[in-house]
Amino acid sequence: MNQLPLWVEAAVAALLVLSGLFVVISAFGFLRLPDFFLRMHPPALAYTFGSWCVTLAGILYFSMIESRPVLHPWLIIIMLSITVPVTTLLLARVALFRRRAAGAADAPPPLTPHRDP
Repeated sequence: MNQLPLWVEAAVAALLVLSGLFVVISAFGFLRLPDFFLRMHPPALAYTFGSWCVTLAGILYFSMIESRPVLHPWLIIIMLSITVPVTTLLLARVALFRRRAAGAADAPPPLTPHRDP
């Protein structure tokens, strides 16, 4: 088994612990925020930061083990960067549509008025 330098092990461990901290902070914020729309943004950011930390830890660790640059973990963060905003937008639109359909007073009006055919 390859013995890694101490600085690599420390950097990987720090990135993984930092990732865990981001997720715990995100979960705490998710519990504290009262509204669905308020709950969407901070956890998404914290999970994204956590994913970046895990990806960088994986790149560093496997590059040192292989003794060459290993860049395929970048695919994970690229896919998350593409899919998470789309999913978040769809969830927000569905929640807004449901709030308008329920007749909630605090729902913002549509940008274009609804026209009957």
